[in-house]
Amino acid sequence: MDERQLRILRELGELGSVTAVADALRVTPSAISQQLRLLQRSIPVPLTERAGRRVVLTEAGQALAGAAVEVETALARARHTLTDFTGRPDGDVSVAAFHSAGSALFPLLLRALSGPDSPRLSLADEDVAQDRFPALTRDHDLVLAHRLDHGPPWPRTVTATTLLREPLDVALPAGHPLAGEPVLTPRDVADQPWITVHDGFPLMATVEAIACVANRRLDIVHRINEFSVVAEVVAAGGGIALLPRWTARAHPGVVLRPLSGVHARRRIDVLHRPERTARRAVRTVLAALHRAAEAIRSRDTTGWAAAGS
Repeated sequence: MDERQLRILRELGELGSVTAVADALRVTPSAISQQLRLLQRSIPVPLTERAGRRVVLTEAGQALAGAAVEVETALARARHTLTDFTGRPDGDVSVAAFHSAGSALFPLLLRALSGPDSPRLSLADEDVAQDRFPALTRDHDLVLAHRLDHGPPWPRTVTATTLLREPLDVALPAGHPLAGEPVLTPRDVADQPWITVHDGFPLMATVEAIACVANRRLDIVHRINEFSVVAEVVAAGGGIALLPRWTARAHPGVVLRPLSGVHARRRIDVLHRPERTARRAVRTVLAALHRAAEAIRSRDTTGWAAAGS
């Protein structure tokens, strides 16, 4: 067996089909099948089996695919040992983030890593449903992803660390009758027109929890993912919404109020494949992200509330 064959086995376990692996590795399906056959010759038990039209991993295949992660990590460490030894933190590092995290963290990251010996950053925005974030780690060194505290955990194929646990507040237009309340409950807001994210995005679970606690169906009139657009629509009287307390940009026509009675908090996590942090440059960027998150957390967070008071 060799490194390439182990990687193909790992990708097959994650992606679920030979065609998907071929697309991800930019080769033909027949080339993938040939490498799997070569790998199988050196293994005394079956690694794959048919499940209808698809080829899937057997339990032995899954075990070897798990070991492949450790092999790739060890090989990546070996390749970058010399760079680490000489103490050079430079190198290209790609970072992807959903919109509000990118808006809040990218500027801090760029300022922190502006020195001549700093890593060279390549930044990208990726606004995807929660279950699609792990796949982005194939194309980016670090991926900023969001999920609710009680949401499904990230798959074991990626490493995840939490940057922020950010409260979700109710966004109201300035002058709204509820804007004078220090804290709101689900019953307070259940009869209002709502602006929510699209289905599949984590905030919808909190919106659904509000409806459940209030024992009524919410009137969802607009679905908008981009928080800066949500703020504009709220300010114009288009409805109320949930907005993150720290990473959404302040708007003078919007007031944020805490919500009690439901668990209204999201995690901003950084995901990566385990072998990526074998590179010192990636570790340097990861450390800078944690410092940036701490700076955001320690800021005065009353700006939005004060703006509409």
